[in-house]
Amino acid sequence: MKKIQLSSCAIAAALVLGAVVQVPALAADTKAKKIALSNNFAGNSWRQAMLKSWDKITKDAVAKGVVAQAPSFTTSENQATEQAAQIQNMILQGYDAIVLNAASPTALNGAVKQACDAGIVVVSFDGVVTEPCAYRIAVDFKKLGEMQIDYFASRGIKGNLLEVRGIAGVFVDDEIHQGITAAVAKHPEYKIVGSVHGNWTQTVAQKEVSAILSTLPPVTAVATQGGDGYGVAQAFKAAGRATPVIFMGNRQDELAWWKEQSDANKYQTMSASIAPGASTFAFWVAQQILSGAKVPKDLKLPISVVTQDTLDASLKSTEVGSVVNVEYSQKEVIDFIAKAK
Repeated sequence: MKKIQLSSCAIAAALVLGAVVQVPALAADTKAKKIALSNNFAGNSWRQAMLKSWDKITKDAVAKGVVAQAPSFTTSENQATEQAAQIQNMILQGYDAIVLNAASPTALNGAVKQACDAGIVVVSFDGVVTEPCAYRIAVDFKKLGEMQIDYFASRGIKGNLLEVRGIAGVFVDDEIHQGITAAVAKHPEYKIVGSVHGNWTQTVAQKEVSAILSTLPPVTAVATQGGDGYGVAQAFKAAGRATPVIFMGNRQDELAWWKEQSDANKYQTMSASIAPGASTFAFWVAQQILSGAKVPKDLKLPISVVTQDTLDASLKSTEVGSVVNVEYSQKEVIDFIAKAK
């Protein structure tokens, strides 16, 4: 065994730091790397904003020579089997990293493992996967569910709740639902009297809520998941029922309706969601991993919140048909990773 000799200066430095510190290697050049986005669904404003943010940030990165390619692909049907096949095609096409918004937290694990075994970096976000080789980026969706009930309680609202869920089987839907039910269990003043899947889309939410309303007793508040608040409001209006306090999900149509009701009737509520720009965060995480950076397998982004006090500013800065958004730069992601270690 060779003896490793250290200079007196190196030994002194090691003693000060408590260990011998390795100097990190220079970041690898990623200009020849290809990163693809695999997306399972594009049928609502959040997904459209997410794809738009991805396109904006990645086109700039390609133009500046940071990466060679960064296309996005969306399945025609929201099916895990179709997305698994999409991932397998990406493996064959030689992508260096796959950024993934998954149709299921578990059903894609086989395809994800195949990608990892092929040396491909897999970064899941929003709809994350449980396969250990993949990276996961999300907000605390359980907290997002809990904060809705906490908000209702802070207003002194009591009584029956309607829960409008997202797409069945997706990680986001499961987590928010668990947060809502856990918080309701702590607040005996609430009872969930109905639950429907609005698929994070106002037209679907309106249809599903309209179908169940005639069977429900008076509803004082509605817990949602985003993209559904305006549809819920329209369903109650069409049924001639009093408008409950509806927790919103940062969509522009929700904020516009909220603003109208606030000005006319002093209606108050709150809104929260993950920013669609999470796709840009995931892109830069993939790029950093390809460059050799050490990144934690799980990263939590802050929840994007709109309150009564910030409603006007949020509405003003959000395009019609879009969502309150945050897009991330490479430096912001590098700084975030450094703090998360």
